[in-house]
Order: sequence, then structure tokens, then C-alpha cells
Amino acid sequence: MLEQLKARYAQNERAVAVAFFAAGFVFDILTVGRIDSWLTIAQQAAYLALIGFALAQSLLEAPAPAWWLRYRSAIVHFLLGALLSLYTIFFFKSSSLLVSFSFLAFLVLLLIANEHPRFKALGLPFKFALLGLCLLCFAAAVVPIALGSIGLGVFLLSMLAGGAPLAALGWWLRGRGGRQKILVPLGVVLIGFLAAYLFRVIPPVPLSIPFIGIYHGVERSAEGFRLSHERPLWRFWHNGDQLFLAQPGDRVYVFFRVFSPASFSDQVLLRWYRKSADWTLQDTIPISIVGGREEGFRGYGFKSNYEPGRWKIQVETSDGREIGRIYFELEAAPEAPRSFVQEGA
Repeated sequence: MLEQLKARYAQNERAVAVAFFAAGFVFDILTVGRIDSWLTIAQQAAYLALIGFALAQSLLEAPAPAWWLRYRSAIVHFLLGALLSLYTIFFFKSSSLLVSFSFLAFLVLLLIANEHPRFKALGLPFKFALLGLCLLCFAAAVVPIALGSIGLGVFLLSMLAGGAPLAALGWWLRGRGGRQKILVPLGVVLIGFLAAYLFRVIPPVPLSIPFIGIYHGVERSAEGFRLSHERPLWRFWHNGDQLFLAQPGDRVYVFFRVFSPASFSDQVLLRWYRKSADWTLQDTIPISIVGGREEGFRGYGFKSNYEPGRWKIQVETSDGREIGRIYFELEAAPEAPRSFVQEGA
């Protein structure tokens, strides 16, 4: 029976590798924890170390048990899939859908390219490039958690921390092909990361926005906040009054929750845009946030001077990376009696 399984594996090694890669995605989606969980961080570190060991051993062609040599490729695929799925989830939570789906599409392209004959011919360099990508993603999340802030300096430090282990390995193995198979792929991935940051494509992990909505009123209460809106029940997909009927003297409130790690303390910006020929910035409101709450830091802002039309509000980091956004229509309405629905937050 065991010999039959080994024979089937040998005949379908490529399909098995793809299955293990996809299984890594599914496994991590089912088991992922908080981004600042030390158990999750330790799990990632263990995966990265095992992948690095397996690829270095392949480069050195070092002797190893037969079972390890047979299944090493599948194990590396599984661990890469698990890590990339984890970073897809974290990055998905930390930005708007446009950036998140772009990053997810990039990962899917990596999965396809990994099995394409042209990329297969690259062998170890491509796998080291994937390892470099995972190391940089890991550092981009963990370094801000450790320092409790984000920004250009923190991002550059995270790139240094993420690239250093693989760069050291490549330098150590430079006489065995480490320069071409490790350092060059790492350099390409690092340049890509820096370019993505420059164009604000890299989501601002570890921050994320679980909720954002538009309201007629936001009041602090003993239990937290009271949010007032007049959204009808059938418009269930809206968060508050995304069709905002503004009577004279109304303020437009935006309420949001920002998840951040316990040690985190930084600032976010509420940017108000109105649609004319293009989106035009109308106002910017800085808000200081602190981490630690499971549901996220609760904050709000409001605007008293506005015009009817199409609006959007973007929540951004101090270095201009978007965490989340919300759109709403603002219509002028004559003064008339109305009743608001109140909900806690």
C-alpha cells in the first residue's frame, strides 16, 4: 500500500505540489489568529525557518533521509501557501478593496507562475524569491507591532530586518551559487516592495478598520458611543446614513473602529473628498489612536460645512497609506420632523 502511494506521488508530483500549496491557503484561513498574537508570530517564524532550511539544503545538495528528500518540495509548497494566505488575509484587512484585491491577484499569479514551465526552470531562485517575499511581509507586520507605530522609518527598518537573514544566507553560500540563486531574487523582491510602498500599494499592516459608517449624531455614553441615523430597514447594506438627508444645521459624522495592537500609539487622518470633475480634497482631520481593544479603537469626526453631492471619506496613516474608505450621497432636505434610530457602538 505504501509503495503504491509513493508511486502515485511520483507520477503526480506537480499536481500534489499544487494541492499542497492550495491546502496551505485553506489551512491558514481556518486557523489564523490576531496579527499581534505571539503564537501566530511564532508559527510564522517557524515556517520561515523550515523553508529556509529546506531550500538551503537543496542548494547545498546535502545528504538527508530519503523520506525528507521525497516530500521536501511538497512541504515547502505547503508552508509557502500557508504563509502567503496568512499575509493575504492580513493585507486584505488593512486596506481598501482595490488594494487588497490587487495584492490577492498578485498572489494568485505567483501560484500560477510557480507551476509554469518557464518559472519551473528557474527552480530554486524562484522559491527563494517567494521566501524573500514572505520574510518581508513578516517583518512589515511584526516590526510595527514591536515599535508601536508606523511610518517611512519603521517601514525601511522592517525591510532591513526582513531582508537581512536571507541576505546573510546568500552571502554565506555565495561560493555555492548563493549570489545568483538567493541575493539576486531577494534584491528583485526588495525593490518591488520599496516601489509598492512608494506608490502606496503596500497596505498599512498591522492596522485595519473593522467598521466605518456615516451618522447624524455620535455621542459618548457610559457604555461607549450612541450612534443616531435614519436609515430604513430595507437599506441593510449601508452603514448608517450613506444616503444622508441634510436639513439646515445638520452635521455629518463619520464613526469608525481601527484595530491596532496593544502597544500601538499613532495617528490617523480622516480625509473628506467631494466628487466634482474629480475627487477634490475638502478637509483633513488628524485623530490620535491607541491599541489594545479587541473591537478596535473607536473614533469619529464631523463636518459642518458641506455641499450636496457624492462624497467619500478615507482613513489614512500619517504617511498617506489608506486603511479604509466609505462613500455616501449627501442631499439637501427641507426642515421637517424626523425620528432617529439609535444604536450602541
